[in-house]
Amino acid sequence: MEDRISELESRVAFQEEMIDQLNTVIANQDKQLMGLAEAVKILNQKVNQGRPDEGQAEHVEPPPPHY
Repeated sequence: MEDRISELESRVAFQEEMIDQLNTVIANQDKQLMGLAEAVKILNQKVNQGRPDEGQAEHVEPPPPHY
């Protein structure tokens, strides 16, 4: 009976350690995802700054006089 209890205690300790490790990994991944989301937001803003608005017509140059 005591061997079974010791085995269960050992398993619980291992599981607790694994849960702590997984928690650390998830926290790090969350930080990375937040950073990447911010980078995408900044890149989208930069791309949209160089592009005319949807409601505005693009400036069209008249053809040269020889046409």
